[in-house]
Amino acid sequence: MEAGLEVLAESGPDAVRVEALAARLGVTKGGFYGYFDGRPALLAEMLDEWERRCTRDILARVDAEGGDPADRLRRVGRLTSSDDLHRIDLAVRVWARRDEAVAERLRRIDNERMRFLRGMFGAFLTDPDEVEARSVLAFALAIGRQFIAADPSGVTTREAVELAGSYLLRPPSPEPRPPRGAAL
Repeated sequence: MEAGLEVLAESGPDAVRVEALAARLGVTKGGFYGYFDGRPALLAEMLDEWERRCTRDILARVDAEGGDPADRLRRVGRLTSSDDLHRIDLAVRVWARRDEAVAERLRRIDNERMRFLRGMFGAFLTDPDEVEARSVLAFALAIGRQFIAADPSGVTTREAVELAGSYLLRPPSPEPRPPRGAAL
């Protein structure tokens, strides 16, 4: 499973081949089939593992540890920021662009992640538009931080991402918000 996820992250789903994985692991093809009933079963179990590692385990841990919503959001951010998890998550996103079944599963998991974010932000914000905006921004920051190539001004990219997260967790401002649909 680990080798399959590593190949997925390195080279995409087309590179996840039984023969190549068996050779990489130093086992026979027959030995490989003792664990998985073919490539489709391996790919399905890899998606199960991605879902478990990158979402279910993290949300369960955060729920078990408790805390106020801002602490829980910070903890989710820390737990999901590992390069290993992020590489797998990005590889699944690329895969989903070519495979509708994977895209449907990704949509379901992203909806689960967004429900969590909305619930946490909704615990200290009353404006549903602000809850949605902060949820989308937090999610976009978590997914897209690896794609930022610009040099940050005066801080590292990691510090800039942490600063952006702290702004998202601030209590609501007493200022009126911009009208819905206002352009940047």
